[in-house]
Amino acid sequence: MKRLLSVPVILALATSAPAGEFNEKLKIGDPAPAWTGLPGVDGKKHALADLSAKQVVVVVFTCNSCPVAAGYEDRIIGFAKKHAGATSPVAVVAINVNTIEADRMDKMQERAKEKAFPYPYLYDETQKIAKDYGATYTPEFFVLDRDRKIAYMGAMDDVNPPRTESKHYLEDAVDALVAGRKLAAPETRARGCLIRFAKPKR
Repeated sequence: MKRLLSVPVILALATSAPAGEFNEKLKIGDPAPAWTGLPGVDGKKHALADLSAKQVVVVVFTCNSCPVAAGYEDRIIGFAKKHAGATSPVAVVAINVNTIEADRMDKMQERAKEKAFPYPYLYDETQKIAKDYGATYTPEFFVLDRDRKIAYMGAMDDVNPPRTESKHYLEDAVDALVAGRKLAAPETRARGCLIRFAKPKR
């Protein structure tokens, strides 16, 4: 009887276990959720498939209103300029899913113009893409490999709030992928502000 009862208990534990060490939705090696038709600050619609020529795609969930995300903007811009030029094998995409006034499209456009973001800044008012990725913080980073599987997820570096860092998780992950090396730290804990997910309607 004890042996029979242990089976559903084991199954329940297995299904409730987090997918990754810090991500409850995805684990390293999972297919990256795709997006289509997301509006960007450039007035165009964007899809993950638009980046099919790129070897590596860096997805960062961010926003205007989080002071930590704002503090990382210059670092992300610097990273993109260094690694994600027009002829580079790497692309960077920023996605905002918050729906408060400070994070709506018109404010995103103002911020993108002010900071001259060298990468697409997209808006998902439905918040579905963040939920699909299991993202919970801004900023939170996901690195997708050539097969568009999750190769890295977590923080950009080891500092919060932003100041001089000693470990460069994101840059190390991208460099390793481009060079065909194994990632030393494929998952870290993201830091920042919690994404403002809308409460389910009753």
